[in-house]
Amino acid sequence: MNLYFLVEGRRTEKKVYPKWLSVLLPQINEVKFPHEVSQNNFYIFSANGYPSILDNHLVNSIDEVNSIGNFDFLVMCIDAEEVEVEERKREVFEFISQKNLSLSGAAKFVLIIQNRCIETWCLGNKRIFKHNPNSETLRSYIEYYSVRQNDPELMGNFGGFETHAQFHETYLSEMLRERNIRYTKKNPNGVVEKHYLDELVKRATTTTHMQTFKTFLDFCSEVSKGIK
Repeated sequence: MNLYFLVEGRRTEKKVYPKWLSVLLPQINEVKFPHEVSQNNFYIFSANGYPSILDNHLVNSIDEVNSIGNFDFLVMCIDAEEVEVEERKREVFEFISQKNLSLSGAAKFVLIIQNRCIETWCLGNKRIFKHNPNSETLRSYIEYYSVRQNDPELMGNFGGFETHAQFHETYLSEMLRERNIRYTKKNPNGVVEKHYLDELVKRATTTTHMQTFKTFLDFCSEVSKGIK
């Protein structure tokens, strides 16, 4: 079972996904170059945001998967950002249709939407959440929307931020700082640890929250069952 991951973020996803996959799919090992895949490997390529991930990188990745001929899945992971999940899906599949793109052989295309971004998923750790933080900024965020009580994926945009993703990233950074963890997109400390992922998995599998993260978990489960 070989997986080709095309991720939107330039920095964060390239560091987070391999760590998470090592827990969720321990039977599959990362390779640095796509032509190195043999059996039970994954390769990750980080793009440069949206829509360039479509205009440039998706086309190239499909060509690469087809030419190598040894991948079972091409998995594209992108942010919903300022649009709804279904709208982002429509944009992607309309692009694929308009460009007449297709995978050859048995390879399948899988689209994972991070609603609103990967930091939104990471806000789902209830254990790391501090009820009475020292930070006035974090207290104001919690008063606006408690990600412990409510689904992080449904959180809006706090005043002063241009996008949902900017606010969600800042909320996560403030939440982790209360636990003396310094999170940045370049160094996503804390969230890559197994105990952190375990809490996200627990939230997504025992509640109705974090449905797009659950989509990622379901895909990993499907892959795990197919590994020989």
